[in-house]
Amino acid sequence: MSTSLSPLLAPMLSSAAMRAVCDDAACLQNMLDFEAALARAEAVIGVIPNQAAGPIANACRAESFDLAALAEAATRSGNLAIPLVKALTADVAKLDADAARYVHWGATSQDVIDTGAMLGLRAGIDALLTDIARAIAGFAKLARQHRNTAVVGRTWLQHALPMPFGLKLAEYAAALHRSEKRLRRLRSETLALQFGGAAGTLAALGDQGLLVAEKLAQELKLPLPEAPWHTHRDRIAEAASVLAILAGTCGKIARDVSLMMQTDVGEAFEPSGEGRGGSSTMPHKRNPVAAATALAAATMAPNLAATIFAAQVQDHERSAGPWHAEWPTLPTLLLVTSGALAAIVDIAEGLEVDAVRMRANLDATDGLIMAEAVTFALAEKIGKSDAHHVIEAASKKAVAEKKHLRDVIGADSNVTAQLSTDTIAKLFEPMAYQGDSQALIDRLLASLDIQ
Repeated sequence: MSTSLSPLLAPMLSSAAMRAVCDDAACLQNMLDFEAALARAEAVIGVIPNQAAGPIANACRAESFDLAALAEAATRSGNLAIPLVKALTADVAKLDADAARYVHWGATSQDVIDTGAMLGLRAGIDALLTDIARAIAGFAKLARQHRNTAVVGRTWLQHALPMPFGLKLAEYAAALHRSEKRLRRLRSETLALQFGGAAGTLAALGDQGLLVAEKLAQELKLPLPEAPWHTHRDRIAEAASVLAILAGTCGKIARDVSLMMQTDVGEAFEPSGEGRGGSSTMPHKRNPVAAATALAAATMAPNLAATIFAAQVQDHERSAGPWHAEWPTLPTLLLVTSGALAAIVDIAEGLEVDAVRMRANLDATDGLIMAEAVTFALAEKIGKSDAHHVIEAASKKAVAEKKHLRDVIGADSNVTAQLSTDTIAKLFEPMAYQGDSQALIDRLLASLDIQ
């Protein structure tokens, strides 16, 4: 389960917790945990002598194995499990020659590797759940703080309507919460033991295969599937989809933040710090480095997930090739997803908001952002189509003459005959035109199941 992220680049694109999960030694230990649990389960059922389980389990320590030698041997055997079982058997023989006869009894290489991957996924999900809870809490707190802070709502990168910044933040929290629920469902329902023997029939264990499988699942605290799933990779594909969706959500948030940090916008900023976001030549720069990490990871994740999806097409009962493609891809997907999420945690817990600049940006178009509000108020008097034409013409005149829209319509008898001066003035207050935004914020925050 080694990854394609180098030690030099991994800290930029992954969290420390996920690097520990995907470390070669940790992945090897997951496979050894399968072997130890298998021996204990088979001893309890009576498939192997009870006294064989102890020596086997005692030898299942990753630090006892030469990773480089195993990797080299795997190039000849076709997978890592074969040289691992050989080395484990040799180590057990040093302790108990008779126990060594029962190492890996009735299992196949794919059982070891796939169940190891399931254990790694479980640990990876737990690491993500820790970070996602922090990000959700951070954005929820910000949403409450800024529920009455007006900001430009943008469509097609253009000013559209005013909105509470708290709504944007609450939407971030809710999107992350949906991924949190997917992760929890994945952990409880999708992860499963892989144990089928050579061709998925458990034939080597006679009529005791299912009994061993049940006990093995209990030992590893993994759900027992209805049957072995060697070449049915929907579980792995589902995990990839959940990870890619989470990375995409992080990328969306990062994209917004990077745009808000633009010099010409300047509405919200990543947390600052010594040496953070600087330029090698321009001392004034404050670059969106956390956002860049999340965006890089979100760019990588879909293609990694696509490899996992393609690997679902496997032949018969055990496959050559597609299965192998999963080994470096899945942990790399875990790593980049963790990097995207860690960057978003950083933003959620330290976002700096410039409400004054937000208000200035709302005023930058000289009232045009309130054109819809005026149109609908006028439409109640003269109908929507006529109102639209009147305010459209007034907006074009305001732009051409570089005047505030309020002044233009204040001098337009088509408007003043229907709307009072006080009414017109109120129509140009951004937070007076927010529809159900406050109720939406409440609904979003209530969906998070946090205080």
